[in-house]
Amino acid sequence: MSLSLKKQKMPEQDPKVRAKNFAEVALGYSAGDAALEAARCLQCKNPLCRQGCPVEVNIPEFIKHIKDGDMDAAIGSIKNFNSLPAVCGRVCPQEEQCEKHCILAKKGEPVGIGRLERYAADYARNKGETVKPVAYKADAQKVAIVGAGPAGLTAAGDLAKMGYQVTVFEALHLPGGVLMYGIPEFRLPKEIVQAEIDNLRKLGVEIAVNAVIGQTFTVDELMEEEGFNAVFIGTGAGLPHFMGLPGENLNGVYAANEFLTRCNLMKAYRFPECATPIKVGRKVAVVGGGNVAMDAARTALRLGAEKVYIVYRRSEEEMPARKEELHHAKEEGIEFRLLTNPVAVLGNDEGWVKGLRCVRMELGEADASGRRRPVEVPDSEFELDVDVVVIAIGQGPNPLVQSTTKGLETNRKGNIIADAETGATSKPGVFAGGDIVTGAATVILAMGAGKKAAVAIDRYLKDKKNR
Repeated sequence: MSLSLKKQKMPEQDPKVRAKNFAEVALGYSAGDAALEAARCLQCKNPLCRQGCPVEVNIPEFIKHIKDGDMDAAIGSIKNFNSLPAVCGRVCPQEEQCEKHCILAKKGEPVGIGRLERYAADYARNKGETVKPVAYKADAQKVAIVGAGPAGLTAAGDLAKMGYQVTVFEALHLPGGVLMYGIPEFRLPKEIVQAEIDNLRKLGVEIAVNAVIGQTFTVDELMEEEGFNAVFIGTGAGLPHFMGLPGENLNGVYAANEFLTRCNLMKAYRFPECATPIKVGRKVAVVGGGNVAMDAARTALRLGAEKVYIVYRRSEEEMPARKEELHHAKEEGIEFRLLTNPVAVLGNDEGWVKGLRCVRMELGEADASGRRRPVEVPDSEFELDVDVVVIAIGQGPNPLVQSTTKGLETNRKGNIIADAETGATSKPGVFAGGDIVTGAATVILAMGAGKKAAVAIDRYLKDKKNR
């Protein structure tokens, strides 16, 4: 049998049906699909795909187990490296990481590594996987994790397996960070996130919610009064950026993370069954071109908007969103207004949005990011008829932890300065990683930072103990 150069197709909900519901879009491989896809793996002696994985999953090994039908071994292999495989299998940009390095990609499509990881994780969850709790020693040292997002949860799981007593402090009422408040249900069902977190609890990780570090305790108090030997800060990037447009304070203008948090964490799409309201609008403009913009636009559509625009100042080629997200948004009927930049939000006499004034753009020379700089076309103003505007141009760090921690160095944007390989900060015993260090990035890069920091914390505490 000749080797297929194409991936097994991922079954999906029909675009016309899914645009009206919040159920997961991608339906997952069947056992037959998974076996056929796993058989495409060449089992390279020098697997380049692993080099592209921030948490260094042994990709050929787990895929071979799937091919052989040994699913327990497959999920066991993944979990040796990755505490959140059901999450990564759904939201990782595999096309820019592991799959980008797959040898098959030179002649056709790479192996569907993410799809196979999701299949293995879903198999384990549906079977009812057992988690063996860590047997802590009487003198086990304590590590505090600030923030229950991807970086914090990864560090917590790895440190618990190393024998440390880990407590995660989460400011919100549910752990998960961006996995819970940022990524919509139709891309990442929340019951899957909570199942992964429950596995960490079964392992022995304690999670304290409604615990705002900087108010409930400071980092210094955790170390000096609460007996924690080290602290990892993984508080993410939750502070929205705005454009400073005239009219940005009108009713009906949202920051993307408020819009998505209301839906994802507070279940506004179930209003009035759930108490959080949200103004949907008849016509919605989402400003931005990343995954968050796609999530906001597709969420607005599912909330009942008749027309949803993506307004982006560059061309599609420069869009940072995943190709899969662009494809899904187009299939669902999102309208793309490219080479378009907003200059003002227009309001009515009651203070509500009634439109978005825009100008047309053209691409000039490349800027520092390597992308061509958008330049305004003279006399090109026009108005979009919309009644809700969602600004999705990025987020920055919340300053609470940094401003209440003595001796913690930050950069001019307020991000914590930390060593890229260890997460070590300017404050002894305090480590940091993920978006709070790098600025808004991907789930898997945050997980990779949590993993590196766990190794560094273990080394730091052992060295300190042996002095």
